[in-house]
Amino acid sequence: MSVMVDIRSVHKSFGSLEVLKGIDLEVDTGQVTVILGPSGSGKSTLLRTINHLEKVDRGAISVDGTLVGYRRSGDTLHELPEREVLRQRTRIGFVFQNFHLFPHLTVLENIVEAPVAALKRPRADAVAAALRLLERVGLADKADAYPGRLSGGQQQRVAIARALALEPRLLLFDEPTSALDPELVGEVLDVIKDLARQGTTMIVVTHEIGFAREVADTVVFMDDGRIVEQGPPAEVLDRPRHERTRAFLSKVL
Repeated sequence: MSVMVDIRSVHKSFGSLEVLKGIDLEVDTGQVTVILGPSGSGKSTLLRTINHLEKVDRGAISVDGTLVGYRRSGDTLHELPEREVLRQRTRIGFVFQNFHLFPHLTVLENIVEAPVAALKRPRADAVAAALRLLERVGLADKADAYPGRLSGGQQQRVAIARALALEPRLLLFDEPTSALDPELVGEVLDVIKDLARQGTTMIVVTHEIGFAREVADTVVFMDDGRIVEQGPPAEVLDRPRHERTRAFLSKVL
C-alpha cells in the first residue's frame, strides 16, 4: 500500500508558543486516520500544515509523493509561489468546523465555483458533477437553496460536496461535527462513513470516539504538540499504553 501523507519532524510555533514539537506521521492511500486529543494539543494546527494553510517552521510534509508548499534545492526548502500552493490545494480537500460556505451563493453555486475557477472545467460539466455530489450527500433537493436556509448538518454536507467537487486525493476534516447540534451529528458522520467505505483517504480531527472506533484504520492521540501514541482503534481506545491517553479517554467515554 502506497503512502499518501508523509509528515517528517514537523515543528510549528506561534511566537513563543510551540504548538507542534516534532510530528512524524504516515497515512496510507485509502486509509482513514482519526486524530484525538484535548483542546490545545495541536490537532487542528497539524491538519492545517498538511495543505499549507499554516507554514511549518521545520520539517516537511508530502502528499501523494509531492512536497507541500515548498520545493527542495539540495538540502534547502524554498517556499512555492502562492499560485502553485493553490494548485496543490485542489488535490487536498479541507472541510472546516464552521462550513465556510458563501452565503450569497446557492448550494449549487458554492459547489460549482471551485472546479470552474481553479480547474477551468466547463460550467455545464461542473454543474452536472455538483448535482451528482448533492445526490450523494442526500441534498439533491437543495441545489437552489441558500446556505442560510439550511440546517447546520445540511450546510456541512454541502461543504463536503464542495470539497469532493475538486476530486481531491486526500480529504481533511477539522472537527466537522463540533459546531452542530447533537441531533445533526449523525447525518454528517454517515456521509464521512460512506466516503470511508469507498476508500477515500481521510484525516479526521474529531472528539467522536464512537466514529473513531467504527471507521478509523489508525487512531492518533496527540497531547501538548506531540503524538503520544497511535495504532488500530482497538488498541488505542481499548488498551491505551500511555497514562495521558488513558486519562483523556476516561473523561470522554
